[in-house]
Amino acid sequence: MLYWLTLLSDGGDFFNLFRYITFRAGMAFATALIFGFVFGQPLINVLRKRQGKGQPIRDDGPEGHFSKAGTPTMGGLLIVGALLFSTLLWARLDNAFVWIVLFVTMGFGLIGFADDYAKVSKQNTNGVPGKVRLGLGFLIALIASVWASYYHPAELTNQLALPVFKNTLINLGYFFIPFAMIVIVGSANAVNLTDGLDGLAIMPVMIAAGTLGVIAYAVGRVDFTEYLEVHYVPGTGEILIFVMGLIGGGLGFLWYNAPPAAVFMGDTGSLALGGALGAIAVSTKHEIVLAIVGGLFVVEALSVIIQVLYFKRTGKRVFLMAPIHHHYEKKGWAEPQIVIRFWIIALILAMIGLATLKVR
Repeated sequence: MLYWLTLLSDGGDFFNLFRYITFRAGMAFATALIFGFVFGQPLINVLRKRQGKGQPIRDDGPEGHFSKAGTPTMGGLLIVGALLFSTLLWARLDNAFVWIVLFVTMGFGLIGFADDYAKVSKQNTNGVPGKVRLGLGFLIALIASVWASYYHPAELTNQLALPVFKNTLINLGYFFIPFAMIVIVGSANAVNLTDGLDGLAIMPVMIAAGTLGVIAYAVGRVDFTEYLEVHYVPGTGEILIFVMGLIGGGLGFLWYNAPPAAVFMGDTGSLALGGALGAIAVSTKHEIVLAIVGGLFVVEALSVIIQVLYFKRTGKRVFLMAPIHHHYEKKGWAEPQIVIRFWIIALILAMIGLATLKVR
């Protein structure tokens, strides 16, 4: 919104700063961070008062989690509120990709909010039925995928770009839309599965988002794409402002979510943020790179799939408990030990993802 202050600029004054994505991205980060610190504690107080007993704890979960009973959930409202406010304030509102990512974030956030509300109000772990959640998620992803495809350059429409093999495009044709839908829904649910320990999900989300934000900025500049030999997608640079709002809001949330957590992200946050990562990847034509930079989320989701399929087939378990972070809890790892080691893994994967930009 504040971008329109450039209309007051003669090209050499303060208002000219608002033309630069990097300046507005920095301001979006600062705005979201301040938003998180200002509204974090008041939001927690409201959630604690409204929810009473807080988020229900699974009876079959790790024993150490029973001490977390009474902790309020829906803390994702703080992150989503911060990134929404900062994005609307600092991004160009005539940019389609900004609205696509916001649409997916808000849509999945609403699904998560309904799920959290159902769990808290009924005081059990049964929220919105899984089929309903998936159906609504795929509907949101369908709209976003078609929308993004419409704004992709003609030479990239329905094409799958590969990292490293930069001149290679795979024409998926009509299958691109279902593929993009799976990327968005899969990302949302993978982050949701990862959100099981204090601070575990938010840092890898910020790391992955930051990586995708750099990629979005790069592929949105023709000079960068020529140097890096990646495909040019006009307009994606503005996504960096959304990403910086997410990181600022995420840090504000982490202040209260660090062990021992004063508030949980809940499905409100995890579904919204996971959906956002998927939408950014589809918008920038870097769906495969998302699987690299978000590899931690992929492993978490795969651990659940493997556990379920193997148990149905043999009646035995591969892991002591799934998702895999609970497996390490059962093995006796301390919660902070798991969280920090997973953060390190997420950072390594992000560096690998960024390296694909320059590998030839």
